[in-house]
Amino acid sequence: MRTAETMFVLLNHLQRLRRATPPSPVRARGSLAVRHVDAGSCNGCEHELAAATNPFYDLQQYGLNVVASPRHADVLLVTGAITTRMAGPLRTAYEAMPEPRLVAALGDCALGCNLLGDQAELAGPLEAILPVDLRIPGCPPTPKAIAQALTAALHRLATD
Repeated sequence: MRTAETMFVLLNHLQRLRRATPPSPVRARGSLAVRHVDAGSCNGCEHELAAATNPFYDLQQYGLNVVASPRHADVLLVTGAITTRMAGPLRTAYEAMPEPRLVAALGDCALGCNLLGDQAELAGPLEAILPVDLRIPGCPPTPKAIAQALTAALHRLATD
């Protein structure tokens, strides 16, 4: 099959999936800017986060956007086991964020569960370094779980 034919088949399949998936009944007003920081992960959570932004889950339709600077962020989304070398930069990123700000721990490593590695190089769970507002468990969490947790945070901020 040629590349153009393959693309056509894939786009048709995606269109059928989107039509079969019911739309979200409640949409929050506003948006959230998310700053992602990898503090020492295996990249499993990053792959699932990227999948949560694909056309199937489409976090952008809910007003959730990944930004490059903590100065523009509402949510600091941290993945991976927090290493001692990343504890300081995490605090710096948190302090650069404007109020109100949220911190999200994405994955079991950021939550401090079942960590492997040299204990002298690990700073512990994220909540030992920063106040965690949103916990997204899993190794790695599914894109659906990530999308649901972030849209719930958007709803929570919209109602506060």
